[in-house]
Amino acid sequence: MADECPEASIIIPVKDEADNISALAGEITRAMDLRRWSWEAVWIDDGSSDGSLSALAALHESDDRHRYLSFAENRGQSAALCAGFRHCRGKVIATIDGDGQNDPVDLPDMIEAVLADRADMVNGYRARRRDSLIRKISSKVGNGFRSWLTGKTVRDVGCSTRAFRRECIEDLPRFTGMHRFLPTLVAMQGWRLAEVPVNHRPRQHGLSKYNIHNRLWVGLADTLGVMWLKKRSFTYTIQSRS
Repeated sequence: MADECPEASIIIPVKDEADNISALAGEITRAMDLRRWSWEAVWIDDGSSDGSLSALAALHESDDRHRYLSFAENRGQSAALCAGFRHCRGKVIATIDGDGQNDPVDLPDMIEAVLADRADMVNGYRARRRDSLIRKISSKVGNGFRSWLTGKTVRDVGCSTRAFRRECIEDLPRFTGMHRFLPTLVAMQGWRLAEVPVNHRPRQHGLSKYNIHNRLWVGLADTLGVMWLKKRSFTYTIQSRS
C-alpha cells in the first residue's frame, strides 16, 4: 500500500500518451526502488482522448504507489502540474514529462541532493537534445529571451526533469505557461538552485503537443509578465513573533 507521507513525489502530466505510460512507469519504479526512501508517482491525465486514463487506472491497480488524477477537459501543462503539486504528499517533489523523453534514472540523485540540503531546487539541463530542429531553435530562442529579460537562473528553463522542496512551490503565482518559468519563479523567492546534466531521449510513441506557434511566441509574451512580477516581487524574514 502507498505510504501515507512518502519522502518523494514524482509529478507526470500526460496528454494522449497511452502508448508511453506503461514503459515509463516501469522505468520510474525501477529507478526509485533502488533508493531507501518511500515514494509515489502522481500522474495527471490532462483531458486525454486516447486510452491514457484506462492505462493509468490499470497501472494504479497493479501498484498503488502510482496514483492519478484525470481532468474533465484539457487544461494545459501548467494546470496539470499545479494539480499534482496540490494532491501529492511528498516532502520533495520531482517532475518529468509523460512522453518518455526525460529519463527517470536521473531523478534519484536529484531528489537525494534536495533531501541532503545541498540545494532547494535541482534543475536538469539537456546536454544533448533529441528533438526536431524547430523545437531546438524555439527552445534556444526562448531560453535566451527569458534569461535576457528575467535574469539568468538556469541554462535550460524548459527542461522538465527537476526536483525541489515542497515549500518552493507553495506560494507560486498560477497562470497558463507557469511551467516554463518554474526555476525563475522559485529563484525570485530566494531559494537555492543547482543544475545537473540529464539524459534526453527521442520520442518513441505519439506526437509532440508543441509547435513554434503554441510554444515560442506564447512563451515570449509570457516572459514580459514574469519580468513585471520579478520587478515587483519581494521577500521577507520574520525575526520574532508572538
